[in-house]
Amino acid sequence: MFGFYYDPTYILVIIGAVLCILASSRVNSTYAKYAKVRARGGMTGAEAAQRILSMSGINDVRIEHVGGSLTDHYDPTKKVLRLSDSVYGSRSVAAIGVAAHECGHALQHKEGYFPLKFRAFLVPAANIGSRLGLPLVILSMVMGFGSLARIGVWVFAIAVLFQVVTLPVEFNASGRALQMVESYGIMNADEVDDCKRVLGAAALTYVAAAASSVLQLLRLLILTGNRRRDD
Repeated sequence: MFGFYYDPTYILVIIGAVLCILASSRVNSTYAKYAKVRARGGMTGAEAAQRILSMSGINDVRIEHVGGSLTDHYDPTKKVLRLSDSVYGSRSVAAIGVAAHECGHALQHKEGYFPLKFRAFLVPAANIGSRLGLPLVILSMVMGFGSLARIGVWVFAIAVLFQVVTLPVEFNASGRALQMVESYGIMNADEVDDCKRVLGAAALTYVAAAASSVLQLLRLLILTGNRRRDD
């Protein structure tokens, strides 16, 4: 059991954690910088989101205020776009960029964007995989059940697939956001460049999360492979 926790493959977990920390630091610093830059149009994040939705022909999505910082998200099951404290009433370039990004998800939902639909399909299995995958592998090593380890790896792989599928969903939403804020007259060209930096930094968090998950899966594959050879 102790060998599982103190083996050389643990470096993969450390690398993944470092990537996530660096990405989180980058998005926080970038958002903080552009949260101080007031958009010339004078709109709040909520107002910008409402204009984007209206001009995109989306009239059945509510905009709600949710607590926290950067807790913004679009809920396709309830058709609700929730904007955080740092975005809803802020008139900054950063806030409008984040709000527009969430509108991008609403537009994906309206159009039936396949990666978004596939990600939604994976959610139940991915939740199970993220909770049970690693414990199943650990339990198999403690009890010596090789088949249980393989099940754990496959279950965890679904959670990894979810993280990978998330990447095109998020990149596409950001691309839509940048196009809409400019074409709908919400930002001018130089503000769009600033917005691109904010959304680019945010995208790194998803890349880091996916990379961390892949590294963890690689570690589990190495561990279970070594265990089979030992047996």
